[in-house]
Amino acid sequence: MKMRFRFEKLEVWQEARKINQVIYRLTRKFPRQEMFAMTSQIRRASISVSSNIAEGSGRNSDKDFAHFLEQSYGFLMEVASVFFLGLDEGYVTETDLDPLFDDLERLAKRIASLNRSLKVEVSKTPFPRRVRS
Repeated sequence: MKMRFRFEKLEVWQEARKINQVIYRLTRKFPRQEMFAMTSQIRRASISVSSNIAEGSGRNSDKDFAHFLEQSYGFLMEVASVFFLGLDEGYVTETDLDPLFDDLERLAKRIASLNRSLKVEVSKTPFPRRVRS
């Protein structure tokens, strides 16, 4: 299949797509009662990883692209977090998750690296201080 879109050339998007296949395979092990809860949450977050990379690559500025990469990174962390809950409930094992978490960690580093390469100025504004009453 020929590449038609800019995002298809991005290794982080290709990697996210492969990881999504693993995630779908693993979530098939989840019980039926989790179909509209944990399973759905993990799958939607996983889809959002690659979707945000794709959407950001189509934007007109590095600043916009960086924003979507940050969103993608956040969804990647959500995937990991919900899988920990699945581990707690016994839906997956550490043996299931170790290779996936290695892939997630590698992808997170690559997304962060791509984001840094955009050289977008990050706001240095501190969080507002809480006023004591």
